[in-house]
Amino acid sequence: MTRKSRRLYFVLLGLLGLGAGLALVLTAFNDNIVFFFSPTEVAAKHPKPDQRLRVGGLVVDGSVQKNGTEVVFTVTDMSNVLPIKYVGILPDLFREGQGIIAEGHMGPDGIFAANEVLAKHDEKYMPKEVADALKKSGRWQEGSNAKHPAPENAQR
Repeated sequence: MTRKSRRLYFVLLGLLGLGAGLALVLTAFNDNIVFFFSPTEVAAKHPKPDQRLRVGGLVVDGSVQKNGTEVVFTVTDMSNVLPIKYVGILPDLFREGQGIIAEGHMGPDGIFAANEVLAKHDEKYMPKEVADALKKSGRWQEGSNAKHPAPENAQR
């Protein structure tokens, strides 16, 4: 074996190792990516039941039903609504008419099963994704902290 062919084998082996390492890193990133959806996007895209995702919107007035540690509520982006089921203790700042983000997966019954619920932290804050979804739907009210009812044309 000549020096030239040995050097070529080392370079090819190095590129193969680099490619394998890059594939492992990309696979790890893919497992940890969580996409954000508004209720309208969930209705349009029908995510897979095993796909982790985040949904956000405004908690519909009168939709919160507590049964021990299980809470069922509805969020809206003022175009569509999405029922969410969460088992656990809700954040202290969680309340009707406020913006939230829930992380979890869609259940086979069409109810979003949340593993975590995040609530806003002050009077002027709304999650960026929720604000963008409201702006996109044309329902954004700058500086408004008013309670938001369920949209009339939304299906529950």
